[in-house]
Amino acid sequence: MHVAVLGAGTMGRDIAHVCAVAGHEVTLRDVDYSVLSEAHDHIASNLDGSIERGKLTEDERAAALDRLTTTTDLDALAGATLAVEAVPEDIELKHAVLSEAESVLAADALVGTNTSSLSVTSVMDCLQDPSRGVGLHFFNPAYVMGLVEVVTGERTSEETRAAAESFVTDIGKETVTVTDTPGFASSRLGVALGCEAMRMVESGVADAADIDAAMELGYRHPMGPLELTDVVGLDVRLDILEYLRAELGERFKPPQLLKRKVRAGKLGKKTGEGFYVWNDGEPIR
Repeated sequence: MHVAVLGAGTMGRDIAHVCAVAGHEVTLRDVDYSVLSEAHDHIASNLDGSIERGKLTEDERAAALDRLTTTTDLDALAGATLAVEAVPEDIELKHAVLSEAESVLAADALVGTNTSSLSVTSVMDCLQDPSRGVGLHFFNPAYVMGLVEVVTGERTSEETRAAAESFVTDIGKETVTVTDTPGFASSRLGVALGCEAMRMVESGVADAADIDAAMELGYRHPMGPLELTDVVGLDVRLDILEYLRAELGERFKPPQLLKRKVRAGKLGKKTGEGFYVWNDGEPIR
């Protein structure tokens, strides 16, 4: 399969990594040369880490990189059998990217969106054939996390759903399939837990490290809700909460603590500070 990934940011580069390691030809497209260069270096570095952990051999690393092409050229998407959009959670931006891609994609190519909360039906409204559109919600970091949420929109065909589920299995991930509702299953539950954890910090119940430790040790979560918020991005979590509040009501009202941190530019791991201070990619507890 030839997979086109649209957007070389945090999620796009990791999706490209996963698909290349799984044996697919991958075209990673962005409009910014510097972002593409950074994405290629990021993928190469993560592959090096996989060798160190005994997950890949040197030959497998080389083969994965050989299958990866980075480009700003729209026409490079023409041969793709699957295109996955992975740009920021702005529906107008997603429409622009998908409409542009559709102009060169084959008529039978599958079109996925990595949105974590926006309506898949609305995202795919821009397509001439929305039946080929489906949600493919990867989790951060995509090359580590074992789940992909398949989200069926109002016009997603059964053939598209089945093809999406088959693709997820093929790249070595587990799938859950949900209908197109606000926040799907994972984001809705995840932000609810994170939101309550923020309120607990805000009201002085415990500090971030102890709340996270309670969930990691008491419930076997691999990462606590506040550290996960830092990894995802506080601005991303705020946008999701505002969307869910509008769709589902006041129980998703963002905590003031979250708003204050976002206003201060404390967006988590990507800025070096959120609920934790980050040093060399690790949170200081």
